[in-house]
Amino acid sequence: MAKRVFHVVGAGIAVAAGAATWFVASNARPDPFPRIAGMHLAWPWAVGVGIVVLVAPYLIYGLISWIVKQIRQARFYDLLAAAGGLIVGLLIALLLTLPLSQIRWGGLNEWLPILAALLFGYLGVAVSVLKREEMQHAVAGMFRRRPREPVETEDGEPVEERPARRGRNAKNVVVEKQQEKVLLDTSAIIDGRIAEISSTGFIMGTLVVPRFVLEELQRIADSADTLRRNRGRRGLDILNRLQKETNVPVEVSDQDFDNIHEVDAKLVKMARLIHAPIITNDFNLNKVAELQGVKVLNINELANAVKPALLPGEDMFVKIIQEGKELGQGVGYLDDGTMIVVENGKAYMNAELEVTVTRVLQTAAGRMIFAHPKAASGAMRRTS
Repeated sequence: MAKRVFHVVGAGIAVAAGAATWFVASNARPDPFPRIAGMHLAWPWAVGVGIVVLVAPYLIYGLISWIVKQIRQARFYDLLAAAGGLIVGLLIALLLTLPLSQIRWGGLNEWLPILAALLFGYLGVAVSVLKREEMQHAVAGMFRRRPREPVETEDGEPVEERPARRGRNAKNVVVEKQQEKVLLDTSAIIDGRIAEISSTGFIMGTLVVPRFVLEELQRIADSADTLRRNRGRRGLDILNRLQKETNVPVEVSDQDFDNIHEVDAKLVKMARLIHAPIITNDFNLNKVAELQGVKVLNINELANAVKPALLPGEDMFVKIIQEGKELGQGVGYLDDGTMIVVENGKAYMNAELEVTVTRVLQTAAGRMIFAHPKAASGAMRRTS
C-alpha cells in the first residue's frame, strides 16, 4: 500500500515537473503552438514523465525507509540532543543571514545564507550527539543543589541550615554527603560476594549495572559451554538477590557507547564520565582502570584485608588434609581459605593438630601461613 501511494505521488510530481518544463520552454519561443515546436517538446516531456514515474516511487520509498530505520535505531536522548543542536545551529545561521546577504559579488548573497544554514545545522546536530553525555552531566551539575549543613549550638540543637562552605570549623557541623554511584563489573556479579557485602551495609551508594554488562551476563548464561552457562545464570541470580534482599539500591543504566566494542572499555569510559568507582575481580580491568585514573574496588583485596591477623608465636588448630611440596610438610586451610603449611605435618594426615605460627607470607595470590606442630601433650585430635 505504501509503495502504491509513493507511486501515485511520484507520478504526480513527474507530471507537474513535465508541465512546468513545457510551459517554460514554450513561453520562451515567439509562437508556443506551432506543430514543429510541439513535437520537439513532446518527446523530452514524455521520456521525463516515464522515467520519473518509474524511478521516483522507489527513491522516495527507500529514502523514507532509511530515515525510519535510523530513527528506530537511535536512542531517544540522541534524537532529543540532535533536535536541540539543529535548532541552535539554525539560530546561529539566522544571525549570520544579514551580513552574508550584503555580499553582492557573484551572486553569493543568495547562496551563502543557504550554505550557512546547512553547515551550522549539521555542526549543531553532530556536536550535540557526540558530546551528549558531557553536556548532560554539565547541565546536571549546574542545577544540582549544594548539600546543606545543619549548624548546631553548644547543646547540640540545630538552629539553621546554611550551604556548605570550605574552611568552616567542622567540630559542630554535620555535612550531608551525597550518595555516590558504584559501577558493577561482570566478574564481581558472578563472584557473588557482592550480595553479602551489600547486606552488611558497608556500601553506602547506588549499585549501577550498565545495560551492556547485563547483556554480557545474558550471553554467558546462553552459552553452549556448561560451566559458562552456570556462571552466567549465577550472576543473574545474584542480581535478582541484590534487588530483592539487600537495602542497597540497584540501578540499571541504559547508557552505552556504540563506538566502543569491549565491555571493559565501555565500563572504564562510563566510570570516567560519571566519576564513579568500579567494583571488580578482574585483574586486567583493575590495572587498565587505574592507569586511566578510575578508582577500583577489588573484592579480592577486600577479602584479604578482613582476614584475621595472625602473628608469629600464636597457637591454633588446623586439620592436615594433604601433603606439601617439601619433604614431610602437611597442608591445611583456615575457614577463609588461607593456606597453612605445617613443617613435619605429613605424619598427622587427616588429624586436627595444634600448631604454632612461625611466619606469615603475603603473596600476589593471597596469604600463606607457615607453622610447626606444637610439642605438647594432647595437641592432636584424630578425626575420622
